[in-house]
Amino acid sequence: MRKYYFVGSGIASLAGAVFLIRDGGVSGKDIVIFEESHEFGGAFDAHGDAEHGYFMSGSRMFEAMYQCTFDLLASIPSLSNPNISIKEETDQANAKYPWHNKVRLVDRDGNIPDFHKMGFSARDRIDLVAIMAEPESFLDSKRITDCFGEHFFQTNFWYEWCTLFAFERWHSAIEFKRYLQRFVHHFSTIDVQEGIYRSLYNQYDSFAVPLVNWLKDREVDFRFHVRVEDLSFQAGGETITVTGLDIRKEGVAEHIAVASTDLVFVTNGSMTAGKVFGSMTEGPVVDRSATSGAWRLWEKLAEGRPQFGNPAAFNSVIAESAWISYTVTVKDPLFLALMEKFSGSPAGTGGLITFKDSNWLITISIYHQPFFADQPVGVSVWWGYGLFHDRPGNYVKKPMSDCNGAEILEEVLGHLHFAEADKAAIMAASNCIPCTMPYITSQFMVRKAGDRPKVIPEGSTNLAFMGQYAEQPDDVVFTVEYSVRCAMTAVYTLLKLDKKPPSVYRGLHNPKVIVDAIRTMYR
Repeated sequence: MRKYYFVGSGIASLAGAVFLIRDGGVSGKDIVIFEESHEFGGAFDAHGDAEHGYFMSGSRMFEAMYQCTFDLLASIPSLSNPNISIKEETDQANAKYPWHNKVRLVDRDGNIPDFHKMGFSARDRIDLVAIMAEPESFLDSKRITDCFGEHFFQTNFWYEWCTLFAFERWHSAIEFKRYLQRFVHHFSTIDVQEGIYRSLYNQYDSFAVPLVNWLKDREVDFRFHVRVEDLSFQAGGETITVTGLDIRKEGVAEHIAVASTDLVFVTNGSMTAGKVFGSMTEGPVVDRSATSGAWRLWEKLAEGRPQFGNPAAFNSVIAESAWISYTVTVKDPLFLALMEKFSGSPAGTGGLITFKDSNWLITISIYHQPFFADQPVGVSVWWGYGLFHDRPGNYVKKPMSDCNGAEILEEVLGHLHFAEADKAAIMAASNCIPCTMPYITSQFMVRKAGDRPKVIPEGSTNLAFMGQYAEQPDDVVFTVEYSVRCAMTAVYTLLKLDKKPPSVYRGLHNPKVIVDAIRTMYR
């Protein structure tokens, strides 16, 4: 009987298992998903409770052109109402809570600059058009700073773009180019953020849980606390055929034989590997142990096999791939009331707010409530992050990476310039849980062609790579869409189905989008 093995239980594996069953006619009983940790979901992690505080590492951006993702979500019943799909639930949520940001940037004095003006110079416009037109091969091993002058990084466009997508100026010029092309239809709304989607609840409750429920109902075998340490391959020949999995469960090694007709799907690397949560009193110490199974497996597989990519291009400089997020649980309506007064937007209807002069480059996001399915009335949850973890704060004179939750919240409230009594009341009613992530933007690190393996490596008969570190031409990493597209490509190709993923949206082929983008560049 043919078996289907997935290494990792992130969105790529969950999607791949759904596509096997839905499109390939595979029985769920023949699918095995190995997970090193005790929980599924990968970057879709949102847990906790009102008493001890809710916490998560982050939240992915969604938009209408995520065609692979919404194809997937249209097949799965929602958790809140089994009579509708997750896609329908998400559409309804965004019709009810559409984004239209009235405050996108805040300066050091708590004032709101004219964030609708992009601030480009003539040189910035030329550089922006040039990088979008440049072939990717010309950008191998280049940073964004290699393509722009210093003025570009002081524009409102850069602050709004980099904090929406989490780019640092030292990241890959290739990835920046891809983002500019992929999301050119958002140029004209980058200030107000119209067209950005949110799920009804956090993405763990809204997406991961119903996906896993659907798979478990079809008897997919989830095996937790299992680390896949290596794959064995058929010797000789020009093809790549997996013949076995070396796993370790609770310290005990085991070899699983893989038939040539079986299929193996590997999520190579992990952007949330090594994440550490802190508390109001304890900071989240950066995990530099490099013991993640996802990274170690890829490193082992890539030894002597250049077609399997180069993990060192992504995971070797933690200082450039790490940043810190924080989730705040508040048992007092004061904070949301003050934020609505400040921003002009009720909770959930405004977009991101960035403190552009913050030494940590802090951004906050105020969700519609409840944000967790079990969140009680009177409790609110909001989230934020800082892209510069190694600089002293403006109000707390310590690097963000050395701060506990209380100190991070103190820094954020300092930038909001609330009255001292209000700040004290908010501090007393809040539980801020920070999270440090050493590899969270590692997929943006400077790279060249070949550093990411193809989804189906040359010569592979039964192995696919999936996730943020597999090469998917034209689409952009750090998105759910990228992982789902990889899964769709892997399943359709290895099953030899007469199906292909939807084409990547190309806004540059739409004259209206181009005209709107050019007008934005001259605002």
